[in-house]
Amino acid sequence: MSGYDEHLRHTARLWRWTGGANGGSWHFVTIDGAAAEALSGTALMRKLEGTSRGFGSLKVEARIGGSTFATSVFPSKADGGWLLPVKAAVRKAEGIGEGDEVEISLRF
Repeated sequence: MSGYDEHLRHTARLWRWTGGANGGSWHFVTIDGAAAEALSGTALMRKLEGTSRGFGSLKVEARIGGSTFATSVFPSKADGGWLLPVKAAVRKAEGIGEGDEVEISLRF
């Protein structure tokens, strides 16, 4: 897919956040370590180029198992990593749930 120059793989646990004004819940994978550093470096370059996105997010193409989807990753202020939201349709298609270790592939 054009527009995606970099690629990384990362394995982490799927976790759920519940809250907000409507009491909804969302599922995320936290990207940390060397993978987070690669994302942060790209985010910095895009900021310097004037092409950064809202909330410091990066547009990505993510793959979990056989599911590929377009989304954005967001910087985590809590731990310096990045958060990848995982949609219900992807969780269902891949048979994954909260606490499962997930291998992800990102193009950004």
